[in-house]
Amino acid sequence: MQIQAIQSPFQIGQAQRTEVKPEVAGEQSFKQALTTALEKVNEAQLQSSAATQAMARKEPIDLHDVMITANKASVALQGTLEVRNKVVEAYQEMMRMQV
Repeated sequence: MQIQAIQSPFQIGQAQRTEVKPEVAGEQSFKQALTTALEKVNEAQLQSSAATQAMARKEPIDLHDVMITANKASVALQGTLEVRNKVVEAYQEMMRMQV
């Protein structure tokens, strides 16, 4: 990653004027971060399910391991739901704004 110097558009005698364009890469990274986070929540849910099924089949797995994976999955899902609720709330607030 390269760090570029900050250039002020208000400099006197500026030979070339640069236009500000929205960063498409920023949108892609947000989308990618959101997808990655949802995949991690799904993975935690699948691990919890697998551990529960292994215990039901009486495979050698400790009860505390099953409970830990279940709690991790629960916390991850609760966090995801809270983020979703905040996004929906922000969207609704924007829709109530008068233009």
